[in-house]
Amino acid sequence: MSSKWRNTSVKIVLILFVFCIMLFAFSFVNHTSFTGKSFAEAYNLPVGQSMFAGDSILDDREMIEVPLISNPSFIIHEISTLDLKGLLLTLTTGYVPFDFSTISSENIDSHGNVYGFKGPGYLDITGDKLTVKAPNNYIWGYSSPYKVLTKTKDGIDVVENGTVVQSVPTDKIKELNFGNDFYNVTSIVNWYNYDSVVGSNFTLDKGIVGFSDGRNNISYKDVERIFGKNVSDYVDAYPAGTPIVLYMGNTTPVESEVYYTSLGSHPEYGDSVREFNARQFVEAWNNTVIPPKSSGNGHDYVSFGSAADASAPGGSAAHGVCPPARALRAAALGEGFGIPLGMDGSENAVLFGYNPAKDIKVTNNHDFPVKIIMWTEGSGTGMTIMSKIVRFVPTDKVNTNNLTSNTTSTKDIGNN
Repeated sequence: MSSKWRNTSVKIVLILFVFCIMLFAFSFVNHTSFTGKSFAEAYNLPVGQSMFAGDSILDDREMIEVPLISNPSFIIHEISTLDLKGLLLTLTTGYVPFDFSTISSENIDSHGNVYGFKGPGYLDITGDKLTVKAPNNYIWGYSSPYKVLTKTKDGIDVVENGTVVQSVPTDKIKELNFGNDFYNVTSIVNWYNYDSVVGSNFTLDKGIVGFSDGRNNISYKDVERIFGKNVSDYVDAYPAGTPIVLYMGNTTPVESEVYYTSLGSHPEYGDSVREFNARQFVEAWNNTVIPPKSSGNGHDYVSFGSAADASAPGGSAAHGVCPPARALRAAALGEGFGIPLGMDGSENAVLFGYNPAKDIKVTNNHDFPVKIIMWTEGSGTGMTIMSKIVRFVPTDKVNTNNLTSNTTSTKDIGNN
């Protein structure tokens, strides 16, 4: 063995010896003691926030470093995981990256990264450990006004998450640039001039509150980021307070029987208006998804034509909505639901005083979400109106409870 190699070997042995002595000395030092809860409080971790695999529980912050002398075991973790970057940091600064495996129990790796599931999980504390909970089969919550216009005696206030961010005088309202697929500045001006009093609110954006799994409420801007544009569009279309299914995983759609009826003719109310109203009803309810044990309504921003009717409050009514309402009612009853709120069992079906889109409520008494499907075939007084229910059953349960296959039969409900 050459003298050069011998000297190098001696140096390596001495370094390792010193390193072992340091670890032995450090073992008598009181190391920093964290639980998941105390760490979350100390570093303000976003407990309850939605997270995906690949995210860091630290969000956008830099990794957390602690003194090696008070956390000597962390360097062993660096060696075992071949964390060369961490070792270099430790040797040059005396600080070591925090080992999250010491305070976590589920779906968080030693570097604080999320892994192990699909879909939107959320950060939680279980016992004394941090965990990221994988999503259940279904996640739902309720839409809630996040950004609104409030009418004042001098104009409107723009209120975001409860805070006034802008005051707009009456003569400047027409210059606002708020809008989406369902409203624009004309809608806002009409609301201000004809449909509001001081203190009335016009909802611009909606967030989500009251999550089924207890995760944090989210603002409007996070709806699309976390749950996608389809969900964001759905939230925009439905009134505030609507229960919204935000995520479904490992489910199988199972279709119910199809129920149908015809528009029929009542020229005394204007058959063209009736056809328009029937189509509007179908538009309002088609693709409405209702969470388990929840009551859902049709979407907002749907208008109906009026026809003179001496028996109606105010002398007019939205005739033509009753045939599609009967189809919807039949599908709901066929599914084992009760008669929807705002309806009765008569031919007229829709009660006076209820908006056919957003006031009627269908209650889903299943343990899984359902979707209402409605469509029309043909036109004029002979137009057929169809309705069915699609159940979203957990895939591991789809072969039970007589849910083994889709049904394709149809049932003419006539005027019943």
